[in-house]
Amino acid sequence: MSSPSNVNESPITGRDQLVEYLASGGKPKAAWGIGTEHEKFGFQLDDLRPPTFDGERGIESMLKGLTRFGWKPVEEHGHVIALLKDGASVTLEPAGQLELSGAILDNVHDTCCETNAHLEEVKAVAQERQLGFLGMGFQPKWRRDEMPWMPKGRYKIMRAYMPKVGTLGLDMMTRTCTVQVNLDFANEADMVKKFRVSLALQPIATALFADSPFTEGKPNGFLSYRSQIWTDTDKDRTGMLDFVFEDGFGFERYVDYLLGVPMYFSYRDGEYIDASGKSFRKFMDGKLDVLPGALPTLRDWSDHMTTAFPEVRLKQYLEMRGADGGPWNRLCALPAFWVGLLYDDAALDAAWDLVKDFSLEERNQLRDGVPRHALRLPFRNGTLRDLALEALKISAAGLQRRARHNDNGADESIFLTPLIDFAEANETPAERKLKLFNGAWNGSVDPVFREYAY
Repeated sequence: MSSPSNVNESPITGRDQLVEYLASGGKPKAAWGIGTEHEKFGFQLDDLRPPTFDGERGIESMLKGLTRFGWKPVEEHGHVIALLKDGASVTLEPAGQLELSGAILDNVHDTCCETNAHLEEVKAVAQERQLGFLGMGFQPKWRRDEMPWMPKGRYKIMRAYMPKVGTLGLDMMTRTCTVQVNLDFANEADMVKKFRVSLALQPIATALFADSPFTEGKPNGFLSYRSQIWTDTDKDRTGMLDFVFEDGFGFERYVDYLLGVPMYFSYRDGEYIDASGKSFRKFMDGKLDVLPGALPTLRDWSDHMTTAFPEVRLKQYLEMRGADGGPWNRLCALPAFWVGLLYDDAALDAAWDLVKDFSLEERNQLRDGVPRHALRLPFRNGTLRDLALEALKISAAGLQRRARHNDNGADESIFLTPLIDFAEANETPAERKLKLFNGAWNGSVDPVFREYAY
């Protein structure tokens, strides 16, 4: 989840300004970048428990330890709660999940190098504290009440609000991890086409990355329980956004959607003001009761945009939000998958041809069925696996045409290898872990912390 935005404090004078703010994200193709984010669970090596914020082995100690690599600390009320360096940040999710929000880079080779360098730094600091870090979609062992809470004002507000609007919001906050990629668009028409393609195909990413089959030490009946969590978190700010496929969709329609999403907070003078459940429209009219007479700024708008959680999120770029966290090679595979589909014109056309006749009901059936069935979900005359194989083929061709090579002459399609493996084997990461659980692990999830740690 995001930290306070760095947008300036320009006052909002009308709806058109909000539309223009989104539209200003458009860039020429030569300037398109790749921003990769991933979250991971920390655990103590001796008892596998998540580290608290405080203490010699705590998450704040981890952040302070990472400053040796040139990261600059960010404080909130005297606590180090984030790090910044060269356009990237390291931040904390509510239960101390450590998140890298990478810099905007030119190609997947660079973003993979960035991810590897970060994991090396984290491992060096963690080993000194007898900690490890694990990439999965859902915390496999510990109950919600056993998870720590980080001292961030934003999370205090959300913690109080979530139980009012769903039953699983606190699980989303404390027990999930994801990998995301943020990608650019040229203009409104390009944004619309990419939004529609990526939203329709998001269940494929969920299936290929499905890696959350355990809850509190036992199989939970799902392959991506992280994805299932979002179905009962907060219906006002989640889901498949059916309106994206309606005629006339564009920046204005998305602004109207965001204006209908209830607020969480306003960040003023270093403090989070609780505005949970209140209307941003009333804020624009100066009628927000917790800030009488105050008008929102573009910073408030930027912050508010981060409190909507659909499967694909529009800011001044598009965020792909459907994948479970995982090991390092899948952290590189996600940007490769989406860059191949969305950054090559022929691939984008082919991907649109793949999904353009999906009905509203079919799109939602895919979204609703994929957490439990993943690649084996029935679809038309086959399964989701058939779609996944075709999408991977389109993505690989797009990456090959992009022709961004590493020092060994390999293009970015090399990073699709683990996804192609899952699709061809018709077996997700979650199903492979379930086989181990029922076999070599003798009904215990504890080995996952050893065998799959970074």
